[in-house]
Amino acid sequence: MPVEFLTDEQAAAYAAFRGAPSRTELERFFFLDDADRELIEGKRRTHNRLGFAVQLTTARHLGVFLDDPTDVPAEVVDYLAEQLDIADASVLKAYGERENTRLEHVRELRRVLEYREFAEAEAELRAWVDARAWTTGEGPKALFDAAAGWLRERRVLLPGVTTLARLVAAVREAANQRLWDTLYGLLNTGQRAVLDSLLSVPPGARVSELDRLRRGPVRVSGPQLKWSLERAEEISDLGMGVLDVSAIPPRRLAELSRYGVDGKASLLRRHGDSRRLATLLATAVYLTTRAVDDALDLLEVLIATKLLAKAERETVKEKIKTLPRVERASAKLATAFQVVFDTTAEQVDTDTGEVSGPKVESFEAMWEQIEAVVPRAELAAAIAALFELTPPLDSDADEAWRSMLVTRFGTVRPFLRLLVKVVDFGATPVGLPVLTALKSLPELMGRKKVGPAEIDTGLLVGSWRRLVLAAPHLEPGTVDWKAYVFCVLEQFHRMLRRKEVFAKNSSKWGDPRAKLLAGEAWEQAKPTVLASLGLPAAADEHLAARAALLHGTYREVAGRLPDNAQIVFDDDGRLHFAALEPEPEPASLLDLRAAVNAMLPRVDLPEVLLEVFSWTGADQAFTSVTGGEARLKDLHVTIAALLVAHGCNVGYTPVISGIDALKYGRLSHVDQTYLRLATYRAANATLIEHQASIGLAQAWGGGLVASVDGMRFVVPVPSVYARPNPKYFGRRGGATWLNMINDQAAGLGGKVVAGTPRDSLYVLDVLYDRDGGKRPEMIVTDTASYSDIVFGLLTLAGFAYAPQLADLPDQKMWRIDRAADYGAFQDAARGRVDLARIERHWEDILRIIGSIHTGAVRAYDVIRMLSREGRPTPLGDAIAHYGRIAKTLHILRLADEPVYRRQIKVQANLQEGRHALARKIFHGRAGQLYQRYQDGMEDQIGALGLVLNALVLFTSRYMDAAVIQLRNDGFDVRDEDVARLSPFVRHHINMLGRYSFSLPDLPGGLRPLRAPDAAEE
Repeated sequence: MPVEFLTDEQAAAYAAFRGAPSRTELERFFFLDDADRELIEGKRRTHNRLGFAVQLTTARHLGVFLDDPTDVPAEVVDYLAEQLDIADASVLKAYGERENTRLEHVRELRRVLEYREFAEAEAELRAWVDARAWTTGEGPKALFDAAAGWLRERRVLLPGVTTLARLVAAVREAANQRLWDTLYGLLNTGQRAVLDSLLSVPPGARVSELDRLRRGPVRVSGPQLKWSLERAEEISDLGMGVLDVSAIPPRRLAELSRYGVDGKASLLRRHGDSRRLATLLATAVYLTTRAVDDALDLLEVLIATKLLAKAERETVKEKIKTLPRVERASAKLATAFQVVFDTTAEQVDTDTGEVSGPKVESFEAMWEQIEAVVPRAELAAAIAALFELTPPLDSDADEAWRSMLVTRFGTVRPFLRLLVKVVDFGATPVGLPVLTALKSLPELMGRKKVGPAEIDTGLLVGSWRRLVLAAPHLEPGTVDWKAYVFCVLEQFHRMLRRKEVFAKNSSKWGDPRAKLLAGEAWEQAKPTVLASLGLPAAADEHLAARAALLHGTYREVAGRLPDNAQIVFDDDGRLHFAALEPEPEPASLLDLRAAVNAMLPRVDLPEVLLEVFSWTGADQAFTSVTGGEARLKDLHVTIAALLVAHGCNVGYTPVISGIDALKYGRLSHVDQTYLRLATYRAANATLIEHQASIGLAQAWGGGLVASVDGMRFVVPVPSVYARPNPKYFGRRGGATWLNMINDQAAGLGGKVVAGTPRDSLYVLDVLYDRDGGKRPEMIVTDTASYSDIVFGLLTLAGFAYAPQLADLPDQKMWRIDRAADYGAFQDAARGRVDLARIERHWEDILRIIGSIHTGAVRAYDVIRMLSREGRPTPLGDAIAHYGRIAKTLHILRLADEPVYRRQIKVQANLQEGRHALARKIFHGRAGQLYQRYQDGMEDQIGALGLVLNALVLFTSRYMDAAVIQLRNDGFDVRDEDVARLSPFVRHHINMLGRYSFSLPDLPGGLRPLRAPDAAEE
């Protein structure tokens, strides 16, 4: 029977083999080192030596000594026999004939390897599980597995499954109760009453106060921003943001608040006082900053799209409307002035060269000539029209749209006073004048007369000076304060995006500088960070080595140019690559691909998920947000149905049926309680691990090459978290799923961002926030992810950055030695890397990358902080100079190694194949994303990513089995052809209509393969 939170199958798999170990597990646990061999060699007979080795390694792998050492997978016995030079592994059978020998070996191993009984380590284990449960909030199954691993690592023999399960459950429950009690203890009586009132439904309302407050803004408008700021003010007035919750691990507080944000108020009411109020407190603390984040998100998109961009668009429309009048007036004026030039200039006979005087000798005669072609009244009207329709000579290109912007004051009037009242802004010295001006705006609004002394005229750049100080309608000694408001807002918007102005009571829009490691915290982290990244504390030797590498690479590549037909230099010395010819597909590859694809079993998508769950146990990652341990019967079926509903974008209807696991109420409950970004990521980590263990995936790559690219989704519903881009989204807004895939076809993680921002701003965050898998060493991106600063940061972080450079001829190559002769690269290498600048900022460079590496700050915020007005700060420039060394090495390698170029292209194509499959999966509602809030977008795209990885794992495993069978059948299977098979085929999967959720018995772990020559159904 199940052991509390464990199923029968999980309990039976405890301390036992679950099928044959993978090759990785064999090499990790069953490899015999010198110390192992020394112990084994003391045994005289072959079967005793092999049996002793089995006992030793199974104890290391499972944490127990088996009652029957011969009951182990044949792969283990064969692997050990091969290492011990034992030709006949079947001699192990003789080991079990004498019980005393087995027991003597167990006693010897326990003594020599210092294995301890569980009772000796129980107290230590309780303390460890308690600390882990307190800091991570992991589910009971995850804690159970971690506890078993902890015991194995410390050579503590595993107890019975019931003993360990009950220990984990008890300790976890105590840690949860301590969490609730700690938060509950921070509240006084009045605060408890305030929080409890959030669960009530006011008279005449349809939802509770909590439901109302946790709903963020949707539409982009001035009134909606005013409402958003009022919401932030109301949540702040609850007073929970001032409580000191620093003693609570951030992850636990975040998970508790997620439960409060997602859970139903009716469910929260049923909890005891400590748990209910702890959850409400965590939720209120979270919403205090989240509401400010929402308001500033809305402000940013409102200014960018509804004010600045709209004013520019309307200005262009107005210019187009006036164009016919401007053309006619200009033509008349041009005709008149042509007459002036023709009649008043000296005349030259082109045949004789003789020079004569002008055609007319008086002003009146000239006018007679002009009026013969353009009447004076029409000429005056044309001049008046041009003065009316064109800007003054001392104007700039922005004056027209800025003038249009001033007419939209009604958009900003509703929220301007609240903005400076609700949001606690701070600023750097660069942003301080703008922030000071912003705070002064409410004092100016509504007044009839404002003088120049009351504004900061230093902010009046370009055409703003004319619009504010010299507008035609102004009385002498006054300014146009509405124009000044927009002047300040335009600069405030820019400073906010650059984090020169920041919000102290916001997490997303806060000051990244305050999050950087500094002082004692940096000194403590510095040795570990430098060791992890392989960076020195002093820059001189490191930079000298980089300089020598760059110099040597230039010379080597230049020396091989005569034999390199792939590159040419144009007359300006710019580098060009010949196009890569597609690799031919030999007949053997076509035959193998056709045979393997034909052998894949035909299944419904839900069956794929259920089968993958049965292999991997990935469904166990879906734990209840309530922290409860009880699991519903057939929960894996409901989870599979929800993954289809969300991943295919089809909703509940196609997956609902009469069985309990697929009824609407059950689906809705599990969706709200078990599915969230954290559980998607935990499940995905399991799939990534299993993908890496498949032989076919290992033929594709070692998991050390990855690519990052964006997949675009139209968001047809009003949303603050969507942005316009006509190229990708038409007239709608949209969002981008920036995702990462390794060379084993496993999706390692991703991030949903609004609109289509430059990928370079997020690449590092995606790399550091992956769900699982090996840490990639080489990163492939498209050109949109490239910048010198990103090159520098990625190189410092230990990644080999390999972007595709579509604009290669325009790329500047860099050198360090001005006098060096680099042959044909002499003109291309026209930039100079300043090593002194890098060395001058080296300590701050290390602190920046250390802060990113440890997770103290987002790379996105750092990159924005390192640039101003599109130009790097001094520190950003130093990082860019460091990145230019790596960039030039990358270009030189592209020039010298066609294989390197092809590797980049193959990885990029792999990502395109994954996106194409994702489009086929996400087919419902025309593939558009109907989520208003960022959390909802992340959850639904998280479901898509998980379904995508499950389908790739399913296909990869069956392809691997097909390749093995074909080899056994004598088919011509070549390694180079196997490496070119794709796991993104989809002909064998039904993704449409109503689905089957029945999983057949799989005695061998897999379905039978179809015949290679089977006809298509």
